[in-house]
Amino acid sequence: MGRVGKLTCLAVTCVVALATFYVSKEAFTVLAPRSSPPTWGPTVYPDAEKLQSRGNPFASGAAAVFLGTIAVRAAQQNAKEGSTACAADISGGSLELFSPAKVNLFLRIIRRRPDGYHDLASLFHTVAFGDKLVLEVLPEDAEQDQLECNLPGVPTDDSNLVIRALKLFREKSGVQRYFSVKLEKEIPAQAGMGGGSSNAAAAFFGANKLCGSPATPQDLIDWTDDPVIGSDATFFLSEGTAYCTGRGEIITPVEQLPIKDGLSVYLVKPNWGLSTGKVFQAMDLSALSTADPEELLQTFKDKGTSHSSWVNDLEKPAFKVSPELCELKDFLAGEWDFEAVLMSGSGSTIFCLGDPKGGAEAFEAATKKDFDIEGIWRTEFMRRASPTEWYTKASS
Repeated sequence: MGRVGKLTCLAVTCVVALATFYVSKEAFTVLAPRSSPPTWGPTVYPDAEKLQSRGNPFASGAAAVFLGTIAVRAAQQNAKEGSTACAADISGGSLELFSPAKVNLFLRIIRRRPDGYHDLASLFHTVAFGDKLVLEVLPEDAEQDQLECNLPGVPTDDSNLVIRALKLFREKSGVQRYFSVKLEKEIPAQAGMGGGSSNAAAAFFGANKLCGSPATPQDLIDWTDDPVIGSDATFFLSEGTAYCTGRGEIITPVEQLPIKDGLSVYLVKPNWGLSTGKVFQAMDLSALSTADPEELLQTFKDKGTSHSSWVNDLEKPAFKVSPELCELKDFLAGEWDFEAVLMSGSGSTIFCLGDPKGGAEAFEAATKKDFDIEGIWRTEFMRRASPTEWYTKASS
């Protein structure tokens, strides 16, 4: 039964109940004495008072019918307005969102699951490097989403996580609206920085915002528990720091870490990517770290990044797939005196914390001279201000 039908039935039930009450009120004087007339009728609907007659139960029943008819009409109108508000009011509405990358401050692989995924335990953190999405609500008669991207080769059909996220939003919210999305990519593909999942989360948040926020922040997190839009999408709906378990979709929010303000994060991406599937296939489960992820988490909570507990169980298999990546990490961890150097996710990006000895210019020149590098970006850690506000990139 639809929303209008349910509300109509409820209103009719109220009519019958009210009519029965008034017709039979003489039999219920103990429960409804004459000296205590109902308070809701005359004060809300003054005209109904003219229809009431203490000596005529049928007149009282007529008053109840009058009130009930108004209730039915109000219920029908409210249901109609509720079902069309998004459709009528938001066509052409638009929203620009920053879609940040993430790094894994540690990543432990726990076990292989029966469904083929792996249980992991990882501390995720967003950084102020990322993509931009501009969402616009299409006219009410639109029948499909539209996606444009500045990078050639990026799919714009149903295989793109943004399109999948918008479809999932309609399924979960019941709001049948379609969107135009312009995506400006900066996060490289196959980089271990969650670019596609971040885009999906931004689209999910943006669609909800443009439709009047039918979902709460917790609803959005619950609704994105679906691998169809990427295992990391749920994380990006946190406030930017989270302990992630399961396949990455079970998030435990973490308060802001004691990281010094302005700490440089250098993202170094070689001119090749790594397939997550190939990395996991190359993994030797018997060669994983034995570090307790809960202890690692506590170390970061207590010390921020000022420690030596840096673990990524996917580094060894990634280096097996790409020996050149191992050479790049050794180079970055060498003479430059970074505070920490670690591969993010399943690679191929390696992040470095702090500023390089000898300066950023010399560091970038030497790295690009010795390795085939797609990009080196200096950024910082970032977080959302609150669960209802999206990530805001500081002006450069």
